[in-house]
Amino acid sequence: MLIKRPRGWELPESAATPEQVWLDRRSLMLGGAGLIGAAALPRLALAQEGDPSADLYPAPRNEAFALDRPVTEESVASNYNNFYEFGSSKRVAAAAQRLETRPWSVVVDGMVEEERTIDIDTLIRGMSLEERLYRLRCVEAWAMAVPWTGFPLADLVAMARPLSSARYLRFETFLNPDVASGQRQSWYPWPYVEGVTMEEATNELAFLVTGVYGKPLQQQFGAPIRLALPWKYGFKSIKSIVRITFTDERPVSFWEELAASEYGFWANVNPDVPHPRWSQATERMLGTDEQRPTVIYNGYGEWVAGLYAGLEDEPLYM
Repeated sequence: MLIKRPRGWELPESAATPEQVWLDRRSLMLGGAGLIGAAALPRLALAQEGDPSADLYPAPRNEAFALDRPVTEESVASNYNNFYEFGSSKRVAAAAQRLETRPWSVVVDGMVEEERTIDIDTLIRGMSLEERLYRLRCVEAWAMAVPWTGFPLADLVAMARPLSSARYLRFETFLNPDVASGQRQSWYPWPYVEGVTMEEATNELAFLVTGVYGKPLQQQFGAPIRLALPWKYGFKSIKSIVRITFTDERPVSFWEELAASEYGFWANVNPDVPHPRWSQATERMLGTDEQRPTVIYNGYGEWVAGLYAGLEDEPLYM
């Protein structure tokens, strides 16, 4: 007889906040600051309705990816975002609407059989989209639970046909300081760059995101395409990707270049390794007063711990 043993962080579908609840809830106040102004909401809705891929959402949910907590309210998650291209405040949603996400293309180059430039809608329609409920853990010790829509990064790797010598994927975001005022700050090493190993990229959790909350991705979340690596701190999940390069050299990421002692290449969630300036033992769930214990690999150890066997000398958690 087949006995299904759920992973340690899984709960049944019934544990997730019902879709209609988070669709119908009123906007919340968080930390005394207002959410997106009422005038901005029609603009967001109009942008989503005009998205060429809007008919693909909501996508079917993949029930293999469940949560141990309710989904974060959309009104909270969509107005508390790290997107330094538009400023260091968490309240960048309105400014991010200046980013034009069509036309948009993604360059796939480096150690591949054939370099190519892919129109974003051709890419999205060429993949099988699904929804996944994922935890998101920021290095700043706050957390969300998010219903992302997209496709496995492994599918793009397969499409790219990398050479056997390729060991890493290097991701790069857009560069347009006329639109993104944060990119006028010369002390940052723009454009934003991130990287993962080939083994991480082809793990089933690694996910390229094109939608959220059953709709096309909004700009403040990293439209039109971003990465989701739920076992790593959030800064690894690069937004608004324009280039994916296959390489045999380990990329130096944006935050690693700025402060390697605080933000390393691996950045796997670990409660026992504090950030140099604060503890990582607990996390604050956005939209609530709840503090939860941080879990190694953000609760996804059963999926990813094997990726790091034999790397004990590497600084895997910062």
